[in-house]
Amino acid sequence: MYKIVRKKQLNPAIYMMDIEAPLVAKSALPGQFIIVRNTEYGERIPLTVADINKEEGTVTIVFQTVGASTMELAQFEEGECIASFVGPLGKPSDLCTEPKEVVKEKKVIFIAGGVGTAPVYPQVKWMKENGYQCDVIMGARNKDLLIMEDMMREVATNLYVCTDDGSYGFAGNVTKCLEDLVKNQGKVYNHAVVIGPMIMMKFACLMTKQLNIPTIVSLNPIMVDGTGMCGACRVIVGNEVKFACVDGPEFDGHLVDFDQAMRRQNIYKTEEGKKKLAFEEGKTHHGGCGNCKEDK
Repeated sequence: MYKIVRKKQLNPAIYMMDIEAPLVAKSALPGQFIIVRNTEYGERIPLTVADINKEEGTVTIVFQTVGASTMELAQFEEGECIASFVGPLGKPSDLCTEPKEVVKEKKVIFIAGGVGTAPVYPQVKWMKENGYQCDVIMGARNKDLLIMEDMMREVATNLYVCTDDGSYGFAGNVTKCLEDLVKNQGKVYNHAVVIGPMIMMKFACLMTKQLNIPTIVSLNPIMVDGTGMCGACRVIVGNEVKFACVDGPEFDGHLVDFDQAMRRQNIYKTEEGKKKLAFEEGKTHHGGCGNCKEDK
């Protein structure tokens, strides 16, 4: 059992929790994720690590109430325990594993959309703790939906906040803000990390490609069971079949087939859609793991 040390509601639909999990906190790195189960027989919920406190032995998660399991999780209070908290899973951010001399040469811009701010934060925090500078663009549809602004401002070299409706900060989405920084304000970047809704990542990558900025995206939003067996996070990257949970969650954003991934994501939500995809994709539907009846 894993105790909820702190709980905070960030906006009407997004919550932050610090979970007591010392072994996970000891080994987790920015970019990785964990799997939560509220109860012994509860649904598996993959959530990106939003912060790590090794001294306290806690891991921070941020989640949006979009289904029954996340709505149930939001009902848990401080001092209560969840059944399981498994991780760290997935591959850490390249920035955390590349040689220091390589990272030092990068002029990094992080682009966070909505709840994607949560997985961006630990990477930006890691950059500051290791002596690297980076800029951050974070955006939401309106001011009330922005999260973690004060936390991000403490670790980012420069923070640019934008809202689609112009109610706060730059008037426009994150893609327009990036374009303005580069074309009008003379900013120069040679590495971008983009995390947020799939449609936002698609258009941000179109812009970074136009600006000739190599780009990494996190495909955590399409994960379901987090082990590669359900097939939900199957995606085409550079004409190869990948699975976000076992091959990622981070990929070269200029190679991801976002249209296919979003179409597949919508189809996968229905039972008939799952059967259709299983037929179309054959053995690659579940990665050929051999653990699911569809693979046999």
